Amino acid sequence: MSEIDKVVLAYSGGLDTSVILKWLQETYDCEVVTYTADLGQGEELEPAREKAASMGVKEIYIDDVREEFARDFVFPMFRCNTVYEGEYLLGTSIARPLIAKRLIDIANETGAQAIAHGATGKGNDQVRFELGAYALKPDIKVIAPWREWELTSRESLMEYCEKHQIKVEQKHESGKSPYSMDANLLHISYEGGILEDPNVEPEESMWLWSVSPEAAPDRPTYIDLTYKNGDATGIDGVTMTPAEVLVHLNKVGGDNGVGRVDIVENRYVGMKARGCYETPGGTILLKGHRAIESITLDRELAHLKDELMPRYANLIYNGYWWSPERKAMQALIDDSQRYVTGTVRLKLYKGNVMVVGRESSSDSLYDSDVVTFEDDAGEYDQADAAGFIKLNALRLKIASKKGRKL
Repeated sequence: MSEIDKVVLAYSGGLDTSVILKWLQETYDCEVVTYTADLGQGEELEPAREKAASMGVKEIYIDDVREEFARDFVFPMFRCNTVYEGEYLLGTSIARPLIAKRLIDIANETGAQAIAHGATGKGNDQVRFELGAYALKPDIKVIAPWREWELTSRESLMEYCEKHQIKVEQKHESGKSPYSMDANLLHISYEGGILEDPNVEPEESMWLWSVSPEAAPDRPTYIDLTYKNGDATGIDGVTMTPAEVLVHLNKVGGDNGVGRVDIVENRYVGMKARGCYETPGGTILLKGHRAIESITLDRELAHLKDELMPRYANLIYNGYWWSPERKAMQALIDDSQRYVTGTVRLKLYKGNVMVVGRESSSDSLYDSDVVTFEDDAGEYDQADAAGFIKLNALRLKIASKKGRKL
């Protein structure tokens, strides 16, 4: 890559990317453009600008993409009730395609020949960043330092920082590197350290967004979520933007101990890895969305969505947001949401999210006149069920008469 003279680096100002910035300058003798995305991680980003400037960076990009992230990535994903391997709400995964998009935008704007990222060679993010980048700009070059350099651990990065006088924040009292953490509007994740032993319970002080269920209030909190065409548009009668919805739900969910998960997941590169996640707002959104769909979505369409969901989740987890199959599935999912409009009432209590009510004035398919245990005035002829059952039992009866063991 000797022809590279400018690189756009996905830059947080933290340990890894600060080392990478210096390493790119030394190894490639190139100009580095830094890009820092405000995805709602709750951190002041100006220090990243100051740190990049102190290291000689001339072109520094810091974007507030919170609304775009929530509106164009998180909410479309939740229309599908997306969960990876039964538990993970894809908080890190869904942020990567947006970052990849902005890296390419900036490369086009600045004339950079390459992008660089701090994802390790063992993780999923390298795949997500690079698949997205190649889909959006096929001739872009990618520099992944963790696949090139000889710095093989967090401790070696710390030594590199000391050698090159790079300031690093958030050391543990023991002097070891902190957890590998990632935060945005949807979640915060924790990996590494004691979590590398899947049989060790996380220390309570690790969790930053939520109280423990044991310490949550002894009285439940009730909230009303308003949905329109599958997206949450308001809380307790107050209209909100997608980002505002997530911020509010993260706060109320975290205060009630909602959204903690501790899982061992299957990475795309082949290994199993343990991660801990706090996703209070997403946990509430998922529960609410399924509730409003339960009264507004046709049965077979709902079941089709449930069948597609694991495939859709895998696409996002594995980095295929910018793929034709994801776009095609998204079109089907979005079309399914035309009548998913109404209000869901939820009760939050000590880590739990319980649906206690749902209504849709114009789009509900729930008909109390049909389902009632009382007189339905001829809406449903129960005698019809006999023929229905006999026809559906026919193949089973024939197989059993032929001596087949069922």
